[in-house]
Amino acid sequence: MKRTGKRIWMSVFFTLLCFVVGGLSSWLQGSALAEWYPQMEKSPLTPPGMAFAVAWSLLYVCIGISGGVLATSESPERHRAMRLWTAQLVFNFGWSVLFFTLRNPLLGLLDIVVLDLLVVLYLVHTLRHGPRLAGWLFVPYLVWILFATYLNGYILAANGTGF
Repeated sequence: MKRTGKRIWMSVFFTLLCFVVGGLSSWLQGSALAEWYPQMEKSPLTPPGMAFAVAWSLLYVCIGISGGVLATSESPERHRAMRLWTAQLVFNFGWSVLFFTLRNPLLGLLDIVVLDLLVVLYLVHTLRHGPRLAGWLFVPYLVWILFATYLNGYILAANGTGF
């Protein structure tokens, strides 16, 4: 029972951390979302704005729970996976800064490709070395950011670098 309680609290902690990072990036990109992004030519597959808020809310819950499950696991590879978890969150935040705040789709694309690789490495690592649940919780995240990579690439190709 003690272990389950600790896992729950750690999952809540990591989920809140994800929401804080997401909230900060949202705040930083506010003017770009109002002034710059609406002027961009976007892919016909671009979802409506509200879909991003819903998707990221669900993804932050999955990412946070994955972090909590990992942090409380007894896997000998836990520390390596935790570094990957932390790195992906840094690159997740960095993408918003590069793409929106700096209004630079090229730097955003470079960042999100690294993010894609970090998420794949985390997913593979946790599925191989445990805890497997931590890896499975990253599958929706991987699907979403691969789609976001396509959207970023489309904007770059259709509109230029933003320099």
